[in-house]
Amino acid sequence: MVRGTAQVIVVGAGVIGCAVAHELARRGARVRVVDRRDVGQGATQASAGVLAPYITAHEGSALLDLGARSLSLYDEFVSRTVEDSGSTVQYVRRGTIELGFDEIQVSRLERAAGAYRGLGAIAECVDRKAALDLEPQLSGQVQAALVVAQHGFVGASDLTIALRRAAGAHGVTFMPATTVTRLSSNGGGVQVETANEVLSSDVVILAAGSWSGQVGAESEGQIPLKPVRGQLLQLEWPTSPLKRVVWTDACYLVPWTDGSVLVGATVEDVGFDERATVAGVQELIEMTCGLVPNARKAWLQKVRVGLRPGTPDNLPVVGPSERLPGLFYATGHFRNGVLLAPLTAQLAADFVLDGVRDSAFEIMSPSRFHTE
Repeated sequence: MVRGTAQVIVVGAGVIGCAVAHELARRGARVRVVDRRDVGQGATQASAGVLAPYITAHEGSALLDLGARSLSLYDEFVSRTVEDSGSTVQYVRRGTIELGFDEIQVSRLERAAGAYRGLGAIAECVDRKAALDLEPQLSGQVQAALVVAQHGFVGASDLTIALRRAAGAHGVTFMPATTVTRLSSNGGGVQVETANEVLSSDVVILAAGSWSGQVGAESEGQIPLKPVRGQLLQLEWPTSPLKRVVWTDACYLVPWTDGSVLVGATVEDVGFDERATVAGVQELIEMTCGLVPNARKAWLQKVRVGLRPGTPDNLPVVGPSERLPGLFYATGHFRNGVLLAPLTAQLAADFVLDGVRDSAFEIMSPSRFHTE
């Protein structure tokens, strides 16, 4: 733990790294952010920004608890970021509608509605007519739908750029085109080796997403992070926009305020390959048209591709290293980096500046992967 004027290096300039940097700096730390790319150019730029913990995690799971906790921080998180940055961030909380097309899916949605209400969510399972009243463009094949009112989305790229500006307003410096190769102990701090120079800091926050596992750390066991490719489509919608996020087991549709719709996302184990594919695009288009027939008239604006950092248990890696003092992990968020950004930033700053060991570290600790 270091207080106040701690010198901190954040490795990674995605939404997690920028959120952590801003939170540390506004509490008085001196922060530098280094990344092999520019801000938000990794998995963040290919994120649809869905904020839906009650349908992105299993009922009662640790991930659901983390997501709900982070969602409760979001209003203040966005408000503070906008205030400090002077930027505009697209942030909409109109809910989600999850669709069921057969008896098995409908039964699951009915059970989920009750479970989510028990956890404090505003959730209701509605029949076909009510679902089509809520979203008239849906396929007539829908049998029922689960509506969760608290859910929504945020513009991930907008948010990350705003976080960079907000962090800069608190004195954070950014060092793009800087590849970190190794971390090691340096007396009472951490030495950061890059391709061109050696930096020193009291604390290092490792938030490099899928590339976190490629940063060698002295005495630290390997953290089993795996890149998972996600392809995302941006469509120009041909008719009036959808009113809320539409979700199924196969894909999701996010209606932006400019009239475009984001469609995601594939889940592909292809290593560090960031190329879009015909098969991926075709798969997403077919699924979209199955949910909303009007989508066949849409225009394809862009294909985005990102590598999301996955872990064997699908939980993030957030917490202090037990082997390299001064190293704190903030990675492995897989598809939930945008959702979990406020909570991750809070946990990191609380620990680094105030020594608070949150109970969430018990399930997210990097030491859970050490077998020695």
